[in-house]
Amino acid sequence: MLKLFTIFILLFSIAYAEGNSTLEQNSSNKIVVNNQSKAELDNKTLELENKIKDLREQLISLNKNKKTDNEWTKIYSGYITHKSLLDREKNLTKQITKLKKIKHIRPNQKSLLDKLEKEDKILKDKISLIKDFDKDPFKKLITPPSLNNAPQITNPFSLISGLSYIKELASNKEKYLDRYKQLEDTIYSLQKQRYLLSKIVNLSNSEIDKQHLEFVKKEIKYLLTIKDIFKTTKNIYIKKADELKLSIENDIKKELKKVVYVGVVALIFLIIFILLKFLTRKYLADKESFYTVNKVINIGFITVLILTILFAYLENVSYIITILGFASAGIAIALKDWFMSVLGWFVIVIGGTIHVGDRVKFVRGNVEYVGDVVDISLLRMTIQEDITLTTYMHNRRAGRIIFVPNNYIFTDMVANYSHSGLKTVWDGIDFYITFDSNISKATSIAKNVAKQYSKGYTDITRKQLNKLRSKYQLKNTNVEPRVFSFIEGYGVKVSVWYLTNAYATLTLRSTISTNILKEILEAEDIKIAYPTQSFYIDKEIPKPKQADEMPTLTDKEA
Repeated sequence: MLKLFTIFILLFSIAYAEGNSTLEQNSSNKIVVNNQSKAELDNKTLELENKIKDLREQLISLNKNKKTDNEWTKIYSGYITHKSLLDREKNLTKQITKLKKIKHIRPNQKSLLDKLEKEDKILKDKISLIKDFDKDPFKKLITPPSLNNAPQITNPFSLISGLSYIKELASNKEKYLDRYKQLEDTIYSLQKQRYLLSKIVNLSNSEIDKQHLEFVKKEIKYLLTIKDIFKTTKNIYIKKADELKLSIENDIKKELKKVVYVGVVALIFLIIFILLKFLTRKYLADKESFYTVNKVINIGFITVLILTILFAYLENVSYIITILGFASAGIAIALKDWFMSVLGWFVIVIGGTIHVGDRVKFVRGNVEYVGDVVDISLLRMTIQEDITLTTYMHNRRAGRIIFVPNNYIFTDMVANYSHSGLKTVWDGIDFYITFDSNISKATSIAKNVAKQYSKGYTDITRKQLNKLRSKYQLKNTNVEPRVFSFIEGYGVKVSVWYLTNAYATLTLRSTISTNILKEILEAEDIKIAYPTQSFYIDKEIPKPKQADEMPTLTDKEA
């Protein structure tokens, strides 16, 4: 029994030793395998990072290419920005409306409402700056050049304009096709970006890259739609441009033939003229009929030549009128005023001194007309008379339509109240106060009232005068109201001057006059002066104000 137990212990020990040996060997093998797997994993990670890095470098290199940084992509970015701003502004409007509906708003809600309203104002300013991207942002790029200004080849002088137009047509066509080619290149480059970004997303699974990829996909889809529209427009434009070019070239050929025919006819008549002159000089030089015959030949040649040219271009009546006008000096003398009015129209239009809508004043003799220019025709200007200070003080009529011949600008006084955007004028109000009134207080009242009601026009005039500095040499640009006081026969005359709307001087004059009078009547130490006399029998004559109490003028007011 003891012997069997000993044998069992021995066998167990051997088995245990072999088991430990096997476990140690397996553990060792497992460590070796794990080390190999980790090394392989590191190599794969490094290889993946290198691939992603290489793709990003390709993407950066592609982005540096000008084909993906041009007006097409910039306009699309502006369009997306405008759209996102509109969405944000819409959400803000909903939040603001919701908060405003709360009857008993809490302080934190009030603070949030103020914050949202400020943000909404900023967003609206941004949207107004890029409002061009609201609808059809690419309309300007895909719209073909206009073909409506093609010249009519009806005379030799129009040949030059026809040739110039053909050259301009070819240049516009080339630019338009280059624009289409640029769009194709842009789409192709964006498709490369999409391919690279797709590979990067598959390798890195980055959210930023996914967003970038979605943006590029939408941009490609949008530009492909624009390309389809552009392609159709381009084909129509090229077809019309080619047809127009062919038509102008045919008209040029016809006009050249006509010029050649007229030249040949004129040359034949010239040869006949020279021959007749030679025969006249040879056979009639010593006879009395020589002068008459020579005169008839000269007049006949000129008449035939004029008629030849006239009938060659008979379809263009304007040239007939021009020829007749230059041929007849008597007509020009008889229509001197008419020609002067036409010349005045050119001066008005080219010089730019008067435009439709300007408020002007015409002085003809002792009569003055003030109104708005509603039309400038070839012979006259049409003015609608308004209720102004001139109509109030002199004419006592308004609302008439005044027709002023254009030639008056050479002989009569013309004043433009709204030249170069200057829509304001100086206006003044005068009133009298007694010598014993508080003059300083009266002038202060007048200045404060004028300043209060004319402030808007003062600021507008200051900006307008700053703009006019580049066109005119302006020395006195003081725009603040001015007050002057003068000693007159029966009191002190206070004159206040202020800037007002050139189209509504009487309205502001009435407002300022009423408020000055109201404040002066409320002041106890100021009295309105009348042409009166004072008698002092039982009391002393009041002393005048001291010199230090009298108002002084500033340098600018002086």
